[in-house]
Amino acid sequence: MSLFNSHRALIDKAVSALHQRTFFAAFPEHPSPAVYGETADADGQQKFKSHLGKKFEELLQSGTPEWKGSEESPYLQEPLGILYPTYPVDELVGRAVKSFHEWRKVDVDTRAGILVESLMQVKARFFEIAYATMHTTGQGFMMAFQASGPHAGDRAMEAVASGYEELKRFPEKVVWDKPMGKINVQLTKEWRAVPKGVGVVIGCSTFPTWNSVPGIYADLITGNAVIVKPHPGAILPIAIVVAEIQKTLKQNGFNPDICQLAADTLDRPITKELAEHADVKLIDYTGNAAFGDYLEGLKGKVVFTEKTGVNSVIIDSVDDIDKVAANLAFSLCLYSGQMCTAPQNFYIAETGVKTPSGTLSFEEVAQKLVDNINGIVDNPKAGPFVLGAIQNQKTCERVTSAEQLPGKVWLKSRAVQNPQFGKARAFAPVLAEVASDKRDVFSKELFGPIALLIRTRDTDESIALAKDMAMNHGAISCGAYTTDEATRAKILDELSLAATPVSFNLTGGIYLNQHAAFSDFHVTGGNPAGNASFTNPDYVNRRFTWVGHREPVKIS
Repeated sequence: MSLFNSHRALIDKAVSALHQRTFFAAFPEHPSPAVYGETADADGQQKFKSHLGKKFEELLQSGTPEWKGSEESPYLQEPLGILYPTYPVDELVGRAVKSFHEWRKVDVDTRAGILVESLMQVKARFFEIAYATMHTTGQGFMMAFQASGPHAGDRAMEAVASGYEELKRFPEKVVWDKPMGKINVQLTKEWRAVPKGVGVVIGCSTFPTWNSVPGIYADLITGNAVIVKPHPGAILPIAIVVAEIQKTLKQNGFNPDICQLAADTLDRPITKELAEHADVKLIDYTGNAAFGDYLEGLKGKVVFTEKTGVNSVIIDSVDDIDKVAANLAFSLCLYSGQMCTAPQNFYIAETGVKTPSGTLSFEEVAQKLVDNINGIVDNPKAGPFVLGAIQNQKTCERVTSAEQLPGKVWLKSRAVQNPQFGKARAFAPVLAEVASDKRDVFSKELFGPIALLIRTRDTDESIALAKDMAMNHGAISCGAYTTDEATRAKILDELSLAATPVSFNLTGGIYLNQHAAFSDFHVTGGNPAGNASFTNPDYVNRRFTWVGHREPVKIS
């Protein structure tokens, strides 16, 4: 049985889920021993530890490399000591070009089967990848498992399903028969989906697999070769994924160089050289806006970006302020705000927030947020694991600077002790009040555990500011709380014009930060936060070109 036939039922379910947009998961998100095995956790942790201080020699790509690495654990604040093979850019691209001409000729069924099989091999290493993610990004274990394991797998599966469907949209060959009076003109017409060539996927330091696998698998399903350029501070999680893709390719008779890892270090980066190479035609990027803008300006490239944004929360009226404050506090604390979907600007009218039992003042709402944040942070069984650790020292400096912003500081940051890792770089969020006329303060992304309470004249100004921030500075998410249908309709319409999805009245176990594969489009591509979306048809269609050929039917 072919790999495609082995996985066809799953592929069909994934394609169906793209249309239905209801809940679908190819990979269970809970690290249950019943699903993943009784010893999977311990085995994965031990496998992660076995990488420390050694060369990562699992990759099958060609060439004679130099060995380099500069990862540091945010929990231990010590180098991991893992070395990765590094190669000259021309060598990487040359191998990619050669392998592309093999891969582009492979039919889409075969490609889909191989790619889904590689995801099944990655699934067997979810726990190992989780610990690798913890100690490169600072995520808590549960988030690291889910985000880099099953949720990333679902996003990859979504890209495979999207590409598969688009490549199957039109027939490969037909006889075109046009009546013309006494005769018919007949042409044989055939179409080819021609991939662009070599793609480069540029990873980020906070979500090294979740943000990278959509581009990797979208390139591969559409017949392109791909070079994966991880952030120097978070290589191991995606290196494991690339190794499994390469192994699956080789086991099925294909060149592992179809998917290569291009590791580098902070002091000797290769990203620009890769991006500017004439033979690189596709670029996927997650990171800061300045570099994303540079990539989008490169000529002759098809570029997919997720950049920085300013995410807003509009608090107009609520049914239960305690549930709202608890939900928002968790969203702020989760992974110390180091998520592209984390809320930053909280717009609250100076006239207060309406509730069933009366109007709460701006100050009362602010204090509710403070109390709930402290409740999480000071809970020894929750706080350290929700907060995780700060990936980058620069983020710590940004937190300190936030306390100097003009306006009242409602909550100062403080170090948080992690019971498992005494040296963990962990801090409570900063909560600062800012006047609505201080746009220069709140119109930029303050990445990390930083939230701004913005006192507005009324909800209309709150909506206008949230829309303006999204349209001019980008936004990936927006939260809104209102019990008034007219206000809800206005928020929905205004933020839609700013290409920003709104989450209304979240109070339970779903948070503003979370986007689900097969249902939520992650980034819309319609505002400065990014020009692409996981995973709409455009995300895969721009990676290939339909080319039609025709010829008169031969009369026998």
